Amino acid sequence: MISLRGRMIRFMSKQFFKRIRPDSDIQKLRTEFEAIGAKMRPAEGVQVRHAKIAGIDCDWLVPEGCDGAPILYYLHGGAYMMGSPKTHRRMVSHIIRRAGMRALLPDYRLAPENPFPAALEDSTTIYRALVEAGTDPATMAIGGDSAGGNLAMATLLALRDAGDPLPATCFLLSPWLDLAAQGESCESRAEHDPWFKPEEMPEIVKKYCSEFDLKNPLVSPVYADASGLPPTLIQVGDHEILLSDSTRLADNIEKAGGDVTLQVWPEMWHVFQFFIGQMPESKKAIKGIAAYLQKQFGAQAIARGAARGSGCVRWESQQDAATEINWGCCHSRRLRFRAYLYAVLNTLVETAAPTDCDRP
Repeated sequence: MISLRGRMIRFMSKQFFKRIRPDSDIQKLRTEFEAIGAKMRPAEGVQVRHAKIAGIDCDWLVPEGCDGAPILYYLHGGAYMMGSPKTHRRMVSHIIRRAGMRALLPDYRLAPENPFPAALEDSTTIYRALVEAGTDPATMAIGGDSAGGNLAMATLLALRDAGDPLPATCFLLSPWLDLAAQGESCESRAEHDPWFKPEEMPEIVKKYCSEFDLKNPLVSPVYADASGLPPTLIQVGDHEILLSDSTRLADNIEKAGGDVTLQVWPEMWHVFQFFIGQMPESKKAIKGIAAYLQKQFGAQAIARGAARGSGCVRWESQQDAATEINWGCCHSRRLRFRAYLYAVLNTLVETAAPTDCDRP
């Protein structure tokens, strides 16, 4: 059963997404998303260092003592139209602090001003720049959420097809992998998904790519040849219309002889890991990601990381995902949580349109 905190976050985030429509003002949405991201500070002890790589703005996130640690190359989500390193610092910083790694988040170009393949060009350019500068791909992981999960997989496919060395491992959080929306969960999860409506997705897709590109493997990686990919972890919520994007990719990788771990989280929604520090399901999921990365990189990462745990198996059961909550937590933590809820709720109220409550 979903935790009480999880129910509260689900309800509040649902109210925010009710007001997002395909014809919404993109600039306004970007500003609001950045404002919410600004309220989410990085994990304690993680430094933010700005850099420019191959002419593209990036953020390094470096936990204390991890300057020479393996690198997580992380691509943020946001439907290819919004989001930035700032909006995803908190979530990524918690992953790398537990895993004993550092992270690089590029501020890749966004649609509709820069449609496909602009984001992919930026992503592959930065990756190649890192390798050319001496970074060993064997010390790198790639990850992403939502559209960033799409971009992470498209980056792997583009690099593989060009003969570039690939990173050691990959993880994807609720990846948006089929822009043609042919997965069965678009129907079977439509009534359960608190954020997205299947009928609105085609209009969003048009802002990123042409209808003729919908089944291009670099646009919709679920249609790609999945051979030769690095070990991959996928986490997805059971209440997502994008659920079958993840299950189909996992099947493709397995059929191609690859190593894939798929975790389907009961009652969870799109990129629920984003709410780390606010609900126990997010914490448990991020612990799992960190443990997976530690397993891939071995003792060096484990020695740096704070988390402990065994490796994952394919189709892991997450039935106990919501049980890890300490109601005896200290008073100061309860106060911080209440303050956070107030701040986010206040942001949602401030940005909500007057007619939002009228929308079914």
